[in-house]
Amino acid sequence: MTPRTLPDQAVARHGWLQALGTVLAGVLSMAVVSALGLWAAGATDLPDGAFPRVVTATVVTAVGGTLKLTGNAGSLADTKAGLTVIPLSVTLTGALTTAAGFLRPLRHRAVASAAELAGWAARVAVLWLLALIGLALGARQKFSISLGTGTLGDIGDLLGASPEVGFEADVAQTVLFGLLWLAGVLVLALLVSPGAPLPARALRFHASVRPAAFAVVALLLTYVALGVVLALVTAATRGNATQTLALILLGMPNLVWLALTIGLGATWNGRVDGPFGLPMPHLLDEVLRTPDISTLNLHSLAAYDGRVWWLLVMDAVLLPAAAFLMASRSPAHVRAWQHALHLAIAFALAVLMICLIGRISAHYGLSLLGIGDAGGGLSGDLFLKPEVWSAVGLAAVWGLVAGFLGALLARPVHRRGEVEIPAQPQHRT
Repeated sequence: MTPRTLPDQAVARHGWLQALGTVLAGVLSMAVVSALGLWAAGATDLPDGAFPRVVTATVVTAVGGTLKLTGNAGSLADTKAGLTVIPLSVTLTGALTTAAGFLRPLRHRAVASAAELAGWAARVAVLWLLALIGLALGARQKFSISLGTGTLGDIGDLLGASPEVGFEADVAQTVLFGLLWLAGVLVLALLVSPGAPLPARALRFHASVRPAAFAVVALLLTYVALGVVLALVTAATRGNATQTLALILLGMPNLVWLALTIGLGATWNGRVDGPFGLPMPHLLDEVLRTPDISTLNLHSLAAYDGRVWWLLVMDAVLLPAAAFLMASRSPAHVRAWQHALHLAIAFALAVLMICLIGRISAHYGLSLLGIGDAGGGLSGDLFLKPEVWSAVGLAAVWGLVAGFLGALLARPVHRRGEVEIPAQPQHRT
């Protein structure tokens, strides 16, 4: 019988109880943030005790799960609905909590074997899979929609049209995308955390990947923090405290990361029609509520409010600051052009992620006898999507310039790998 090797013993230390704590902390943190945000948004007034199921559905969408919206309005009527939106405040809370739980047993170490990391991640993934299945099965509900007491209600009664709309999670897609979400969180946690151990073979990527990943994540979190502060100040001076709280707890990253890309010069296209509204400042709703598809960028927004140019200023200040942070945490042998390349790649990937998860799409309509919309404010359409590759290209250019500038600014900072050679005393002859 052969004794256990040191990596095997390390794997055993990270057991199922710790994995369970990590998964529970991630799910519960998202559930609490979702519940508070939905409470602030007024979702507690939903009929049939639907609030817990709506909270569950919000957690499902936060980890990349898919909700199928269903509708039924009787034999002579039809309802159609669709919704695509990720509550990124909930997503960010779950990601930070899960990452912290995953990294906690690994702290205070420089190197960990690939087998140890894989074994620890597998334990978390198995329990996360069970949590995803439970969430997906619990995220389903149906609501009845009143047609009112006017003409529309009379027609509905005559034709036997009793509109119903509901949702249910797609279990297969929720499990698939939920596991991909977890994998992304765990990998990013290892890349970003300066104290997380890496396998010996991966240490050669430490100088090129970890400082850039850390700087970009710090940049994104800084935007969220600034957005929260600005929202609280706005709520204190202009009121609407509950609406502001709902925005902070459900969609603050959706807003501030959109602002980040717009400040770079990126363009988003969208439209708002019907009773829908964006959980964002009135300016965006005003720009998008037009008969045709609207363009959302610095120029179009500045036509309504010149203060939008401050988004450009913020990017011009905060991105070089992130580059300085990256350079100051990098080994001394990394050259300025390498800093520029590292930040360009990391920032372009971050903007690509924002473009993929920040898009919004919602539609609901009711028709009678298959002809048009029944009216009565029961139809609406909302979408917001980016011009992805132009945004990614702009991010790469900004990253190159800011990365080079940050490297120059960080030159006076003493960094790892530098050795100060004391001045040699001069001997008189």
